Amino acid sequence: MSCKGLFALAVTIGLTLFAAFGSGAQDDAGPAAFFPQTLYEFAPVLDGANVVHEFTVQNKGTATLNIERVKTG
Repeated sequence: MSCKGLFALAVTIGLTLFAAFGSGAQDDAGPAAFFPQTLYEFAPVLDGANVVHEFTVQNKGTATLNIERVKTG
């Protein structure tokens, strides 16, 4: 095999390995908010009654998850 053929083979193998292993690292980096329960329906309540429900938020990522704002729907 010629020198050019070996070089082309090495480049092809290198690009294949990079595509297989190098690109997946970015998908796992950073925070990832996970909500085990995304919906809660309150029973009918009287007008002016105080109702409360706590939602759990889990960080499935590798970096710190900062919750900066919460809005009701």
